[in-house]
Amino acid sequence: MAADAVPRDNGFHPDLRKTARFLPRTLLPPGLLPVMRLLESLAFRGRKDVEALTLTSGGHVRLHRPPGDVGPAPAMLWIHGGGFVAGRPQQDDQACGQFSRTLGITVASPSYRRAPEHPYPAALEDLYAALKWLVSLPSVDSERVAIGGESAGGGLAAALAFMVRDRGEISPVLQLLSYPNLDDRTVSNPAVARNYRLWNERGNRFGWASYLGGADPDVAVPARRTDLAGLPAAWIGVGTVDLLYEEAVAYAERLRGASVPCHLEVVQGAFHSFDRVNARAPVSRAYFDSQCEALRAALKP
Repeated sequence: MAADAVPRDNGFHPDLRKTARFLPRTLLPPGLLPVMRLLESLAFRGRKDVEALTLTSGGHVRLHRPPGDVGPAPAMLWIHGGGFVAGRPQQDDQACGQFSRTLGITVASPSYRRAPEHPYPAALEDLYAALKWLVSLPSVDSERVAIGGESAGGGLAAALAFMVRDRGEISPVLQLLSYPNLDDRTVSNPAVARNYRLWNERGNRFGWASYLGGADPDVAVPARRTDLAGLPAAWIGVGTVDLLYEEAVAYAERLRGASVPCHLEVVQGAFHSFDRVNARAPVSRAYFDSQCEALRAALKP
């Protein structure tokens, strides 16, 4: 459901109401980070039919190739979420595979060093190295490459867009930002805070503090950057009962103000990561279709 001016509502989307009953308000209790990482290592082993590669930089990439790949073909670098401190590429195997099959593109999902052990700019440098590797593949058309991610991965994709613009070596055609972490200053909206699921203000503060370390937020945080001109076109998606709703809408408006084409996909009554926890719901399938439509248009010959 696309909309640029959808009114806020503190109720859940009909497709998501049953699921919302069983979900916590955050997946990132600060004191339980070691436990969370252990659980995700057990839960996300990944599909066995995905190529798992090690780069010369030492990073790891999971590579999803389309059936009958004869190259050079379009590609996307997809960045997993996890609040900057958790997550792993394996958790997105299904989504990356679906992008690859639906669009006939190569999707690379890299690992990156996580905070707080490795604060800014460690993750970004890892992702930049992975992007340079991806565009160098003979099977990839370097002129038709997108960068994308969800949650913290969406925030990292937005930050990566600044890095590639400023370094001038690579020219992504689209930044696909799914409910992205864009602003460390975000606070709860009292009108809808009781309906937050999987991500709340407490987890957000911890994730950003861990990621930033001692970095200058005016440089490290996408929403604090003042010059947005020359960034790749963007697709931004977010639900109205997501903590990150306001910052996503504000960022879309700022991109447009800087003459950067931006499609804003607002999903009424959707909480954080709704499309992952209930991928079969019609509202989630429509959200995926919107992402594919944007990628298809940006990656066309």
